[in-house]
Amino acid sequence: MQSVKIRSGRAYPLGATYDGKGVNFALFSANAEKVELCLYDKSGVTEQLRVAITENDHNIWHAYIQGLEPGQVYGYRVYGPYDPLNGKRFNPNKLLLDPYARKIIGKLIWHKAIFGYDVDSPDKDLSFSELDSAPYVPKAVVTANDFDWEDDVQPQYSFSESVIYELHPKGFTLLHPKVEDKCRGKFSGLAAKSVISYLKWLGVTAVELLPSQAFFRDKMGKDNINYWGYETLAFFAPEPAYLANGKIDEFKSMVKTLHAHGLEVIMDVVYNHTGEGNQLGPTLSFRGIDNESYYTLDKDNKRFYYDSTGCGASFNLQNPYVLALVMDSLRYWVEEMHVDGFRLDLATTLGRVNTEFKQNSGFLMAARQDDVLRNVKMIAEPWDIGMGGYQIGAYPPGWAEWNDRFRDVVRRFWRGDERQVSEFASRIAGSSDIFGYHNRNLWSSINFVTAHDGFCLNDLVSYNQKHNDVNGENNRDGSNANWSWNSGLEGMTEDAKVNEIRLRRIKALMATLFLSFGTPMMFAGDELVNTQFGNNNPYCQDNVITWIVWEAITMQNRNLARYVRNLIKLRRRLNVFKNDHFFTGQPFNKKGFKDLAWYTEFGTEFTASDWQANGRKSLAYISYVPGRLLLCIFNAENRDISWQLPLLKRTKKWKLILDSSEKINPNEVLEAGKTIVVPAWSVAAIEIGV
Repeated sequence: MQSVKIRSGRAYPLGATYDGKGVNFALFSANAEKVELCLYDKSGVTEQLRVAITENDHNIWHAYIQGLEPGQVYGYRVYGPYDPLNGKRFNPNKLLLDPYARKIIGKLIWHKAIFGYDVDSPDKDLSFSELDSAPYVPKAVVTANDFDWEDDVQPQYSFSESVIYELHPKGFTLLHPKVEDKCRGKFSGLAAKSVISYLKWLGVTAVELLPSQAFFRDKMGKDNINYWGYETLAFFAPEPAYLANGKIDEFKSMVKTLHAHGLEVIMDVVYNHTGEGNQLGPTLSFRGIDNESYYTLDKDNKRFYYDSTGCGASFNLQNPYVLALVMDSLRYWVEEMHVDGFRLDLATTLGRVNTEFKQNSGFLMAARQDDVLRNVKMIAEPWDIGMGGYQIGAYPPGWAEWNDRFRDVVRRFWRGDERQVSEFASRIAGSSDIFGYHNRNLWSSINFVTAHDGFCLNDLVSYNQKHNDVNGENNRDGSNANWSWNSGLEGMTEDAKVNEIRLRRIKALMATLFLSFGTPMMFAGDELVNTQFGNNNPYCQDNVITWIVWEAITMQNRNLARYVRNLIKLRRRLNVFKNDHFFTGQPFNKKGFKDLAWYTEFGTEFTASDWQANGRKSLAYISYVPGRLLLCIFNAENRDISWQLPLLKRTKKWKLILDSSEKINPNEVLEAGKTIVVPAWSVAAIEIGV
């Protein structure tokens, strides 16, 4: 190895930092007794030098090695007690990944050696493994921050301007015929001209990437892989499988290119747990560096973990060093990778204090005051599976939240369920009953009908039951509460009548999403009538179940995509959706128009009895902005309805701007008091001048 000089270095910044002359290494561990830095050749196979780190300032072990350069491969061995009953799981036989690793090299190989205990011992995790894990685990790589961002400008759309498009970084482009072979399924594939042209044509403003931080893909004893990516390995490193050239600059180039075309990048990030799992999981990083600090232990038995995630062990953001790790990671992706926002998986876990969710938790307070994060989109998945885990509406001002209550009631309404109208109205009006507190705005609600988790839109109207048998869990996995209806037959069919009902309902569901108040999010492929063959939990399906099969797109698929494109264009044009504030239902000005009012098919405003009518499956709203009224009619009946247009005074030209069924005569004269026929399973919108 080249000549190097070792000095004490600095405690901060954490991780491996190159300064042009050498590399400073800094690692947090409050309970370690000894730390060794292991340096490897560029392949990560041969250890070339092992350095004992002797400096420890306030729980930060640090050393500076002059002469090292970017590309240096390294890992740590951390010494201390192996006492699982008291929460201590140090094992220097395990090579550990730096929690601040910006890049990783090598694949995780599921071997007995990656576990801190002897997997063959009857004592399981109480035993101790002497096997060396170095040949089987990924290693960290020193990087340099020398990417030329040139004049990169982040689009910075407000939430009221945003249309979010959730996609999988691999599955979206893997089968795209116009993407270069080497770029398919990679970050560079998302930056391909044909892909960006499609996104721009569709009209979305942001791509929300399923987990793109390095994660565990394979699990011992399972044939299926972790396709979605919700098992994080390194919070700073891009997923290596998505890098065509192995360089992290590929992610930056993708972001830069998307920005140049007016598209934001939002990352789905997982800080609530890691891929190390529970006490029977592997020792790859956090567990071996300082198990007591990084994870929330069971207060009654420190051998086990508190788990509000269903994934083994909750990450311990009550520890200030662990909280700093998460905050440093978020800032890194904004400042060095230029991303525009985050969707935080199972965010309730991040806000727990002594296992209870608190609005004044360290994480929520830190994020709220951070001068970097306050300028990007912060979106919470506002639940976990722990006690008191459902916290929708409980996040501070500035946060947006996934609104599953919008998803569920919209599904039930268009399934034809009774007693849905009242809540349906609340949800499409922005869910003020949930988010209308502490000066929060309409956009706080992320409205969605489908997402990666659950049925895709085509399957929502094609299956009554989930069909997850290929997942290998005897169809026990995935939610049973899908609020779906197969429209008459289960699964794919050539029955023309059934397919007509399905298409009508798909179009009505899409129209509802884009004519609702809040921030719309759609799932990639829904506009192309993509199917997951009834699988509502395809987390482990890295195949055509989850990939977008571009070459199988038919003319009907293209027509639906054009329809969705027109919906997005319509939403952008209509000023009523630029409003940030919740509605009052009161007259807006001297003209007497309310900012939002609800109407029946008789042209009259809703009364208490109308809201309480069990069998009602239709309604309309009228929203006012100066100079314009928007009338939207939603008919979830399985029959056509004669609809009397409201007798509104001082109105001018009435214009049909949307008919999801394409059955209303576009030349029909529309005016106050006139009766029109609104077809079954359809949405109609009329713009009115005042």
